[in-house]
Amino acid sequence: MSKKDLHIAFEEAVNYVNSYTEPLPADLLLKLYAYYRIANKNFNHPGSRTPLINAFKANALIQAQKVTPKKAMENYIELVNTELKSG
Repeated sequence: MSKKDLHIAFEEAVNYVNSYTEPLPADLLLKLYAYYRIANKNFNHPGSRTPLINAFKANALIQAQKVTPKKAMENYIELVNTELKSG
């Protein structure tokens, strides 16, 4: 997959998640959050007003810290395809 195709597929996956209306499991949301932030090279402090949620988000980022932005996009797309679109 070319770099351009990867970016298009990633944006399509993000749009799919953003338009998804069913509740998502917390562990899946945290993985998607971490991959999204890494793919966009956004390592700012999580913006929740709830300290516990910030801790979970920070932990998800720490667990995925060795993932490259390219791999984060690929992982995000794969999660959407396997967990949301197939089920």
